[in-house]
Amino acid sequence: MQQSKFIFTKFLKWKYKHISNNQFINISSTVIGLLAGLGAVTLKNITHFIQKLLEGEFIKEIHQAFYFIFPILGLGLVLLVIKYVIRKRVGHGIPSTLYAISKQKGIMPRHQMWASLLTAPLTVGFGGSVGLEGPTVATGAALGSNFARLFHLNQTTRTLLIAAAAAGAMSSIFKAPIAAIVFAVEIFSLELTLISMVPLLLASITAILTSYFFLGDDVLLHFTIQDKFVLNDVLFYALLGVSSAFTSIYFSKVYFFIDAFLKRFINPYKRLLIGGVLIGVIVFFIPPLFGEGYGTINNVLRGNINAITTNNIFNLASDNIWIIIGFLVGLVIFKVIAMSLTFGAGGIGGVFAPTLFTGSISGYLLAMVVNYSNLFNYQLSLTNFAMVGMAGLMAGVLQAPLTAIFLIAEITGGYELFIPLMIVASISFLITKRYIPHNIYAEELARRGQLITHDKDKNVLMMLNIDKIIETNFISITPKMQLGEMLHKAVTKSARNLFPVVNENQEFIGIVLLDDIREIMFDQKLHESTTVEDYMHSAPDLINYETDTMQMVMDKFQNSSAWNLPVIKNGKYFGFVSKSKLLTAYRRQLINFTK
Repeated sequence: MQQSKFIFTKFLKWKYKHISNNQFINISSTVIGLLAGLGAVTLKNITHFIQKLLEGEFIKEIHQAFYFIFPILGLGLVLLVIKYVIRKRVGHGIPSTLYAISKQKGIMPRHQMWASLLTAPLTVGFGGSVGLEGPTVATGAALGSNFARLFHLNQTTRTLLIAAAAAGAMSSIFKAPIAAIVFAVEIFSLELTLISMVPLLLASITAILTSYFFLGDDVLLHFTIQDKFVLNDVLFYALLGVSSAFTSIYFSKVYFFIDAFLKRFINPYKRLLIGGVLIGVIVFFIPPLFGEGYGTINNVLRGNINAITTNNIFNLASDNIWIIIGFLVGLVIFKVIAMSLTFGAGGIGGVFAPTLFTGSISGYLLAMVVNYSNLFNYQLSLTNFAMVGMAGLMAGVLQAPLTAIFLIAEITGGYELFIPLMIVASISFLITKRYIPHNIYAEELARRGQLITHDKDKNVLMMLNIDKIIETNFISITPKMQLGEMLHKAVTKSARNLFPVVNENQEFIGIVLLDDIREIMFDQKLHESTTVEDYMHSAPDLINYETDTMQMVMDKFQNSSAWNLPVIKNGKYFGFVSKSKLLTAYRRQLINFTK
């Protein structure tokens, strides 16, 4: 152990002398891309191995009858693994990564490097209706963060390597390196410069080469453009953008509602039982909702809709078009419910695959309704609308329109659908953004004021820790204290010119400034005839420790023109924040942020 530490220390000294910081970042990005690619391959292979076990000859005979058992069994195994093996909280992929960037200076727990490798395959492999993209990104991000910590890299570099790992993970999954870079920039609000572009590019290239090496040229989504885009389709693509927006709003609202509902059950076993049973019932009646759903998506993209509609307990008549349309509507509705229940019950996964699932079917549905209704005498390309529909849902649910455009463009192997992609993605994004301010990844962080954005000033404020700027060396006084007692016990012993007034329960009542008593403090007659409450007054504003974000604190200083504001914690006086200390901390954080 000592020998290894000695060698590593020697390497660090050699690195500082012979390799520049930019060169080392580029080398690190290549290594991170390789690790992210390996993580993606490992997750995918473990999941597919579990799925093959569940579809073996013995189980296949009872597969339909016991479909509902698999999801609850998988969720139970996830809970046991987290409780007895990992023994630490496993956050949801991308939200936990965003939180680490915004509030933990890019430092991610070490167990995140391998926790998703155990929990996500159990969730998805046993039928949890979520995807592997989020856990893959989280695994890569944790690898990038801890790699940066190992080599003592600063916060800015850690954030860059986390984004590079995310780009590598997405590149490996979809074999779409350009879209992966755009994804990292959009989701992690990375400032796009030449310095940051090169590491993202290197990680993306390395990861996709790793994927090709282990998985060959097989792609996740199989699609070939058969019908070219024509100008007459523009109106219908605009309509698809609108319908994608409403589907995205439904997607987000249902997710937030079910998540909030299941969080009411504090006991994790009760959440697992309720969520697991409901998921099992849903996938028993609608097997296409089992697992990620890429098989269903590929059938839609090939136009092989019969393979989907006949795979259910009802054995729908495939020649009745309106029954088929009704079934596809049900797939969209219940996929979102199944996904939300999986998360709420304790499953580990991502929303990317469910987004693509609902997008492909909703796009196919719109084209099918147009083609078979009497309202329009027009024929649309079902597969093109299915593909573009995925971009519409990505732009709405993930609020990443550029990622949606470039990912679908790369998957299709060209830019034939680039114009409809832009139309649908932009319309869906703009409408959804009006009703859902933040995407699923960021909603909870945004509510707590912990969401990193492209606004550099807000990011710097958000990264400040309020505990480090609260000052507690103020001597508090009580309202019934006589002036002479106040002078003796507080003024003469304090280096501050401000004194908080509290009651017997330490609840904040007001303040007394030295300026308030300066002219009469030497008048002996008033020492015993007046009390603190004769001189105290209200503070210009109050800082609530539990609820106020740093942006709110800064706004309170700006609106009140105060130099010091009291902090209330758990309803009691806690300390003061001074404007000078806040601005000093802000300047220091700004310097670190822009290094």
